[in-house]
Amino acid sequence: MTTGDSRSGPLPPGEGRPAVVLLSGGLDSATVLAATRAAGYACHAVAFDYGQKHRSELTAARAVAEALGAESFRLVRLDAQAFSGSALTDDDLAVPESPTEGIPITYVPARNTIFLAHALGVAEALGATDLALGVNAVDYSGYPDCRPAFIDAFEALANLATKVGVETGAFKVHAPLLMLSKAEIIRWGTTLGVPYALTVSCYQATVEGQACGRCDSCRLRREGFEAARVADPTAYR
Repeated sequence: MTTGDSRSGPLPPGEGRPAVVLLSGGLDSATVLAATRAAGYACHAVAFDYGQKHRSELTAARAVAEALGAESFRLVRLDAQAFSGSALTDDDLAVPESPTEGIPITYVPARNTIFLAHALGVAEALGATDLALGVNAVDYSGYPDCRPAFIDAFEALANLATKVGVETGAFKVHAPLLMLSKAEIIRWGTTLGVPYALTVSCYQATVEGQACGRCDSCRLRREGFEAARVADPTAYR
């Protein structure tokens, strides 16, 4: 596994400490949950219902949390109207089925910032100082909140904006997939026993979780399995 950032790759030993893991139900976040558990953390998974069209990912998130032994699973419901203007939430906007230039219309306004802010509150309430999420800056769709600079900035914020942070400076935001290719992620997850057949990555997934095979997320996932030379367990419609 090659990395280009100190955050990428296995997490430091958790030694039984609690950690909050953002879990979407997709391939990347499932791998992060498995990697965080493997490092010895007691993982508390948090998923978000923000009015996304591909709601089957929420069912997948719960199934993945159970399969990978999360200590708890929380589903946070957010105001769907706050996330308008994205093809993932707005019925009037179609999900692109071919690559586009610039930040794609599937970008959800400030999504990772909002998710991490909620997770930070959960972490402080639980007495946890470790947060983990599956952002990736290599094989990704070009979202600004998937870059190393964003992770660094949010970690700094966490240690400025919380009682625990001010007193200890102990908050860490782990992004172990940050500089890994999709193939590297899949190979790593396979060694960790990630049940990829349970995950849903498709932006247009059916209620049953069947993937379209055409959107950007499906393309990255399919190419990742091909490059990793791992059988693709995705249920395509």
